Amino acid sequence: MVQPGNILWVVTTQWRAYATGYSGDRNARTPHLDQLAAASVNYAQAVTPHPFGPFARAAMLTGVPSPQNGVGDYFDPLPITSRTVAHDLAERGYNTAYFGKWHLAPRDATVPLVGEAHARTIVPEERRGGFRFWEGFEGGFLLNDPWLHGTRWTEPRQFAGYQSDVVCRHAVDWMGEQSKKQPWFAVVSLESPHPPYSANAAGIAARAESTLQLRPNVPRGGEVENRARRELAGYYAHIEATDRAVGDLLLRLPPSCCVIFTSVHGDMHGSHGLFRKGWPFEESIRVPLLIRTPGPRDTSGQVSNSLASLVDLRAFTVAMAEGRDAAFSAERAFVSMPSVVALPDQCDRRWRGVRTAARKLILNSDGAPWLFYDLERDPLEMDNLVNAPARAIEMETLRAVIDKAEATAD
Repeated sequence: MVQPGNILWVVTTQWRAYATGYSGDRNARTPHLDQLAAASVNYAQAVTPHPFGPFARAAMLTGVPSPQNGVGDYFDPLPITSRTVAHDLAERGYNTAYFGKWHLAPRDATVPLVGEAHARTIVPEERRGGFRFWEGFEGGFLLNDPWLHGTRWTEPRQFAGYQSDVVCRHAVDWMGEQSKKQPWFAVVSLESPHPPYSANAAGIAARAESTLQLRPNVPRGGEVENRARRELAGYYAHIEATDRAVGDLLLRLPPSCCVIFTSVHGDMHGSHGLFRKGWPFEESIRVPLLIRTPGPRDTSGQVSNSLASLVDLRAFTVAMAEGRDAAFSAERAFVSMPSVVALPDQCDRRWRGVRTAARKLILNSDGAPWLFYDLERDPLEMDNLVNAPARAIEMETLRAVIDKAEATAD
């Protein structure tokens, strides 16, 4: 067995798969992630199991999809009894730590989601997913001057600076204090590039709206295009600022550290005339996933088209900790929205579906087909084939896959 090394997850919020330099997005200035990609396996078909924060975070930490993991509504906390990847790694001799956004504790649904109320919400020790060291915040979307509490401070303390910089700096300080005799597993969880997109991005200026390249499936010539350009101008500034913060973090890691970089979901940004997340389209469910695993087998710069879902990261990480070959080998990934989140712009229905490398079928909550796309021929999802008679057998085959998976889960 290979001697286990340190393992780091860097988890961002609302960073869609396309919005990186290494993916070919000319709007994105991500030199540090581009460098990481050159030393990693880029899982180009990676998806979130649920394109909304709490559902995706619960699934990622537990390896169990929502709502089976106990998080079926936006305000549901992760159950205290939940077993997470932190428990797994601790049992294998790892010290464990969590930094930044949590979004899985009990919280007040009557106060504004953006602001100090959620940013200063206390996450009790028994609600921290089994992490031995915890220093973060419940939510609040304060991309500047965040409030942190946890193992060292029972009451929230505000720290000046850009949130990504502050959280990464605290993680680096903790890593520097760790004994070289015990491996560690840490999660660095960042809210950026989540809205508000107009917030200061560590001094990086918003892009010029007229220069931005929009995806071809964004309607042109109206308010959708105008809003997309307006929001993307700030979005890409936050991407650049967070790329810089992550780059500073990576520079301070020991060379033997395994690194996983991803995001819990994407953002529509005007594609199909829609905004935000919760939708089953590629802009919402596709996420970046880079995995750097130093060792004798060089995988630097590889692009994998294996189906990878964040719900499998727990098992993948345990395999790495045990010195086993870790891989995503599934032929399909299941995606769903367990409930309707009653916030502006979010998806208006519950849905469930399956995505392969070539096809995607999405069912409404009553089982009726909603969307069916041939992703090989139509990667921008412009032609919904749900009513195409020639595709009926394909759809029924995928429906049977969904039904079998649900029956197994029950």
